[in-house]
Amino acid sequence: WKGLGRAVIGLCLFSERKNVLFIMADDLRTSLGCYDDSVVKSPNIDQLASKSHVFLNAYAQQAVCAPSRISMLTSRRPDTTRLYDFNSYWRVHSGNYTTLPQYFKSKGYFTMSVGKVFHPGIASNHTDDYPYSWSIPAYHPASYRFEKEKMCRGEDGKLHINLLCAVNVTEQPGGTLPDLESTDEAVRLLKSRANSHDPFFLAVGFHKPHIPFRIPQEYLSLYPLDKMTLAPDPDVPKLLPPVAYNPWMDVRKREDVQKLNISFPYGPIPKDFQLRIRQHYYAAVSYVDSQVGRLLSALDELQLTNSTVVVFTSDHGWSLGEHGEWAKYSNFDVTTRVPLIFFVPGVTTNCNQWKTSAFPFIDVFSQNMVELVDVFPTVSHLAGLSAPQHCPEVSFQKELCTEGHNRASTFRFREGRRDEEGVAFSQYPRPADTPQVNSDLPDLKDIKVMGYSLRTWDYRYTLWLGFNPKTFQVNVSDVHAGELYMLEDDPSQDNNTYNSIFSDSDHTVVMKKMASLPPVSRNSF
Repeated sequence: WKGLGRAVIGLCLFSERKNVLFIMADDLRTSLGCYDDSVVKSPNIDQLASKSHVFLNAYAQQAVCAPSRISMLTSRRPDTTRLYDFNSYWRVHSGNYTTLPQYFKSKGYFTMSVGKVFHPGIASNHTDDYPYSWSIPAYHPASYRFEKEKMCRGEDGKLHINLLCAVNVTEQPGGTLPDLESTDEAVRLLKSRANSHDPFFLAVGFHKPHIPFRIPQEYLSLYPLDKMTLAPDPDVPKLLPPVAYNPWMDVRKREDVQKLNISFPYGPIPKDFQLRIRQHYYAAVSYVDSQVGRLLSALDELQLTNSTVVVFTSDHGWSLGEHGEWAKYSNFDVTTRVPLIFFVPGVTTNCNQWKTSAFPFIDVFSQNMVELVDVFPTVSHLAGLSAPQHCPEVSFQKELCTEGHNRASTFRFREGRRDEEGVAFSQYPRPADTPQVNSDLPDLKDIKVMGYSLRTWDYRYTLWLGFNPKTFQVNVSDVHAGELYMLEDDPSQDNNTYNSIFSDSDHTVVMKKMASLPPVSRNSF
């Protein structure tokens, strides 16, 4: 029976090439009901998860937009893309790497981009990598240009560039918002491809819950302020190395935050305002959830569900006051851990009866430690294409390969135990050993320290090492600081035990974990 089950699942996987609906949120941590968040209201994504394979432990390779997105879409780590900021195009700067949509396009797929998929600007050649990645030019909602303008009405009745920006949509330019426009366009594109003989790859990138929290005001009613709570660990950990701290400059620059006169870099945000930030973030998540629901409903109405793989993920997470931090820009779980959900018709739905578990809902939750570089090979395989081969030791001249792993095999049978050898790898650059105004997002030329971080089942281990931005070389003997969080007793990563366990030259306890990493990353340890 087990052999027959494998055979049937093989048929489910490979009977025909499937369409792909690839949905990406911006700055979305695992604040979803399907990830056991008891506050959030995310019924549409939770419904998708209930029929999908959900990776509970998926991690971004760098917790900032452009580096993470380029890493995921090329399946190369930041040390291979050499993109740590927003200021270079990988095809010119490091190598002519094939992207996920480009690979599908080369196999006959009609590829389309809506909203924020690649990071716009220099990082995607000001074209969202068109025509390499897309069959038609990428769509960007017209209303996005107002995101950085004075659109938020303050208590004084005037418009401001605020962090908190719940609005009456009918009063906005065009009577709309970017993610509403993107959903409309994505539905239109789905309709245009519904009767085509050629498969499609449609990527839809939502702008929220990225700041400013310019969202329909009615979503705030889902989260009454008197029901909101502070982060469980709102203080800066006493033993946190200064180099590890993120001073959340993009939050500080907002007019409503500037009025609070918060000291730099550690000064806490007043508690009442912290609660409002958390309220607005959760409201933004529910707003995105509604757009996801509209997309999935359209897929059903067009009878495309049974022929379409749906992927839902985010570029990275976002701190909501944990460790006294806000925004992304760090190596903690709250910024590197992301949702990663795969709906595969005939595999996560109709073929459940061939799995070993008698309870399909439980069975969809994987126990693997995975990374966003795994997305490219996994979705390729699940759609019916060959997954790219693993990259050689030096791959700058190799256009198509992966530094991740094809995780499709984990969809087949329940994994009741943890992958004890699983490792997820992230990194973050800093310009100095102490927080500076450019610590969150230093330009390449200003990077002096690179924080390489390992996440396993039982610990998170980070070394902050000297980095030369001209040669891209890491000096493994130049240890600026270290962090070690033992997760069984410290799941929130508040008690840094590094100095009590390691000397600067003694890292042998974790060296055996490095074998599965690419050489560039492995050598950092």
